[in-house]
Amino acid sequence: MDEPAEIGRRVQRLRKERGLTQRQLAQPSYTPAYVSTLESGKVRPSEAALRFFAQRLETSFEELTTGRPAHLATELRLALTDAQHELATGAADEAAVRYRRLLTDAEHLALVPEQAEALLGLGDCALETGELDTARRHFEAAEQLLADQPLPRRARAIRGRALAHLIAGELRYACYLLESTIDELTAGNLADPEALVMLYAAAIGPYIDMGAHGRASHAADLALALAPQVRDPALVAGMHRQVARTFLAEGRSADADTSLAKAQAVYRQLRMRTDLAHCHWMRGYIHAQNGDLAPAEAELRTARDMLTAKRASLYAAQVEVELADVLRRLGRLEEAAGLATALLELDDRHGAVHAAGAHRLLGLVAEDRGDTESAEEQYVQALALLERSGASGDLADLCRLLGDLLRRNGRTEAALDAYRTGLGHRAAPGTTTLGPPPAPPLRHL
Repeated sequence: MDEPAEIGRRVQRLRKERGLTQRQLAQPSYTPAYVSTLESGKVRPSEAALRFFAQRLETSFEELTTGRPAHLATELRLALTDAQHELATGAADEAAVRYRRLLTDAEHLALVPEQAEALLGLGDCALETGELDTARRHFEAAEQLLADQPLPRRARAIRGRALAHLIAGELRYACYLLESTIDELTAGNLADPEALVMLYAAAIGPYIDMGAHGRASHAADLALALAPQVRDPALVAGMHRQVARTFLAEGRSADADTSLAKAQAVYRQLRMRTDLAHCHWMRGYIHAQNGDLAPAEAELRTARDMLTAKRASLYAAQVEVELADVLRRLGRLEEAAGLATALLELDDRHGAVHAAGAHRLLGLVAEDRGDTESAEEQYVQALALLERSGASGDLADLCRLLGDLLRRNGRTEAALDAYRTGLGHRAAPGTTTLGPPPAPPLRHL
């Protein structure tokens, strides 16, 4: 909102353009003296007063208080819903082009909520394409813009930051961000279903990698239980977008904004396909841990297909680590090795834990084939990746596998060293980030 003097000049100009006296403008709710004081910039009018005068002057509240024609802001919001639709149903890189243009427009118009929405969209695009530093910067910028908003409004930015840290292998800090936000939401009676589904689903990955399987299963159950409260057909969103276009063409900006708000809510919900895919992945993991390999394969393929349809290639690759392990246990070694080899094309900086998982799997396949030299080489490469990630549970398991391999080959001292290393990384069941919060990870220069 502009300063009182600027608003006053604008009221005076519009009043004269419409041929109204101060008395005519004031009636029936205000006095001519109040209009005079307002036009001179000596009073800061209330929102109710400004809405009254905007109606009398046949303009919008937004145009009266900011000088921006209302249709410009509405057109920008409509374009943002189009970008949301593209990201929800299409390719992230194509949506990012649109979001960057809209961010520039929002900055030019000084529309803070729209700037934040564009930054969140850019962050989501960067996450799906694996540009983690870029994603983190976008989410941090959005969170700063929304600093004075309620926590549910900031949940998407926090979740995005946490996922960027998670994929980069910074598990403990990612888990801390998610847990502390969930705690604050529930403690402050801000239990927004959409925010909680996002946060619970995002917590599954770090819980598993840190060995907290019980917490991961519980988070998946909570997310799936809340999901029906936030799902809505994409057809409804498309209808709201078209209705908004009709209203805008008729000059009915307020009605267009109402339709756009409904469409945006649906597209935010459609983005949860990625979160729900993580829940299917969690179920597949639990089935695999229990030895139920057929349902494990089905759940993991469902998760992988959902993510592939979204062109979320990085997330899909993470699920394929678990799928490949299930295929190996089913005796389908060639298929498992093919998946794992493809996964190694991932940049280690964008998925150290999952690249390590691929090396571990190739080691297991090599052992099944009797190639102990290749198995050892794969295990050592996996250890090198995991040692910088903090994935304690995976490290301990890998050290056990390497130790067992060395012991069977008669290399007792080397096996003991591997076992000792594994014991040093062993995590207590169920532990996550309880205790003092971890320091933020150092930025890569």
